[in-house]
Amino acid sequence: MSLKDRITEDMKSAMRARDTARLGAIRLLQAAIKQKEVDERVTLDDAAIVGILDKLVKQRKDSIDAFAKAGRQDLVDHESAEMTVLQAYLPARLSADEIAAEIQAIVAGLGAETGKAPGPGDMGKVMGAARQRLAGKADMGLVSAAVKAALAS
Repeated sequence: MSLKDRITEDMKSAMRARDTARLGAIRLLQAAIKQKEVDERVTLDDAAIVGILDKLVKQRKDSIDAFAKAGRQDLVDHESAEMTVLQAYLPARLSADEIAAEIQAIVAGLGAETGKAPGPGDMGKVMGAARQRLAGKADMGLVSAAVKAALAS
C-alpha cells in the first residue's frame, strides 16, 4: 500500500471514529499533497510525500516555538497534536551516530574525487550529496550540524 493510499484510509477511519483532531491533520496533509500535484501536474510518489511531510513537521516545530514564547499553551497543544499525527507517516529516522557515519562516508568520497581533503568551503558540495542520500531518512538540521563538524575536523 502506498503512503498516499494509507493516508486516505486513515482519513476514512478518522471520519468513522469522529476523531476531529486527527481528521484535521490528515486533511491538512492531503491538501498539501493535492496542491503540489495540481501545481506541478504530476502524481506524487512516496518520496515526494515524505518531503511534504518533512516540510509540514518543520512548520509545526517552528509554530510550537513561537507559540511557546508567546505563552499560548492552547496553540502549542494543537500544533503538537498535529505534528504527532504527521510524524506517524514519516519513515524511521537515522540516529545522530548513523548520520555522522553517513556524512563521514560522503566526505571521504568527496576527498577521493578531488584528491584533497575537503574543508569548510566544500559545505555546499557535501550538503548536496547528503540531501540526495539522506532525504526523508534524517532531519536536515542534524545533517547540517554533522557536515559542519566533519568539515571542521
